Amino acid sequence: MERIFRLTALLFVLGVPLACQAGDALQVIRQRGILRWGADAEGGAPYVFADPDDPSRMTGFEYELAKALAARLGAQAQMVQNSWDGLVPALERGNFDVILNGLEITDEHRQHIAMSRPYYAYAQQIVVRNDTDGLSQLEHLKGKRVGILAASVAQRLLEKISGVEMRVYPGNVESFRDLNNRRLDAVLVDLPIAIYYLHKEPGLKASGEPFATGYYGMGVRKGDGPLLQAINQGIEELQGDGTVERICAKYGLWDSRQAELAKYREAPPAVADQHISTLRDWRKYLPLLLKGALVTVEISSLAMALAVGGGLLLALARLYGVAPLRWFSAAYVETVRGTPLLIQLFLIYYGLPNLGIRLNAFVAAVCGLGLNYASYEAENYRAGIQAIPHGQMEAALALGLSRAQALRQIIVPQAFRIIIPPVTNDFIALFKDSSLVSVITMVELTKVYGMLATSTYDYIGLGLMTAAIYFALSYPASLLAERLERKLRYDPGHHR
Repeated sequence: MERIFRLTALLFVLGVPLACQAGDALQVIRQRGILRWGADAEGGAPYVFADPDDPSRMTGFEYELAKALAARLGAQAQMVQNSWDGLVPALERGNFDVILNGLEITDEHRQHIAMSRPYYAYAQQIVVRNDTDGLSQLEHLKGKRVGILAASVAQRLLEKISGVEMRVYPGNVESFRDLNNRRLDAVLVDLPIAIYYLHKEPGLKASGEPFATGYYGMGVRKGDGPLLQAINQGIEELQGDGTVERICAKYGLWDSRQAELAKYREAPPAVADQHISTLRDWRKYLPLLLKGALVTVEISSLAMALAVGGGLLLALARLYGVAPLRWFSAAYVETVRGTPLLIQLFLIYYGLPNLGIRLNAFVAAVCGLGLNYASYEAENYRAGIQAIPHGQMEAALALGLSRAQALRQIIVPQAFRIIIPPVTNDFIALFKDSSLVSVITMVELTKVYGMLATSTYDYIGLGLMTAAIYFALSYPASLLAERLERKLRYDPGHHR
């Protein structure tokens, strides 16, 4: 009882300051002199991005707007890096004070956070290659491969049109690269993004007129009423004295649509959907998750087959090959193990097209995972082969077998028994690492979870379902490996 009382008292002591901080965010900002605003600078032009002339500093029209707005609040602006599709949950967790990153004023956002008055009017723009005609309207995208930014208005628009093959990207740069490399037929993005990148991509053009006008606003936690009121006043003052127009014009973003800002009237939000019951509505989401799980199984199985075969060749080359092969095998293993898998996937998918090699996302995912894990399997095989007494090779050679026959019939089968546990462990690790292929537009299990979670804001229910599917797929692999290990054991009668 005493322990419970102490724990309650500790939680109260810790909770009071936090509650006060949450209750008056504006006062906290002014006391510390810093306005923390969340944004994603990875491929974030023209909103916030590293200055090409001086990568050590940030720039962008929202970066300058944040500085001007923070000054109105008596503070300095401090950007907090966060993935774009996770900005709303991060704000709700208290990672930063506000969101300022091309956040659209939509009913979906207003159901979870408060939105400020708009500071910019945007529209949607279709971007295609110069040799593409006829894709000037949203309906023309049926049956086409279209790149979109995750958790964007463009994604919501395309979800309402059947027959569109959506490719979801975490940033803006990757979709334009794939469009240039003919992996996409079109890209649908907010107009400011199109304006910026069309200046840098001579092979691309805007197709048709911009459409579906909307508004950008700043996101604030629903309980931070005084902060929201201060931000609205600051935006109004910055619009009134021409600061917003000057900043937008500097980046070529000021257009006739900005006159609509004066006519904006906030409408009451739509009735919130009860997404908390996701676990109860599991029949609605399970088929989508299982479809993603099937892709995960396909990629993982093919990649592991490549890893096991490639690892065996690397191990044999390192142990029995001529000097150049030994050097190559050792260099490959150390280089691949010493560099991140994510970088390797980017190099294979986005880098190879610069050399004239264009792999689709599925092939790139299998090759990336398989070639990466081949380095680990090579060391497993090398350890297993070296664990076999050298006298067995000498005896086989003395009996007239060639080295290749001795390896195939005597050494490698025994080594295989030894390496079953680490190989199984690697397969389970690869199975989970397959979630990384979502960065090259593969819609596997983790990507499906992310897409559903960002649209429903139910990270717990969907997360538990996704974790259960991963476990249901990986645990049988452990049981199969254990059974195979018992079957190949030297002493079948021995039990642990």
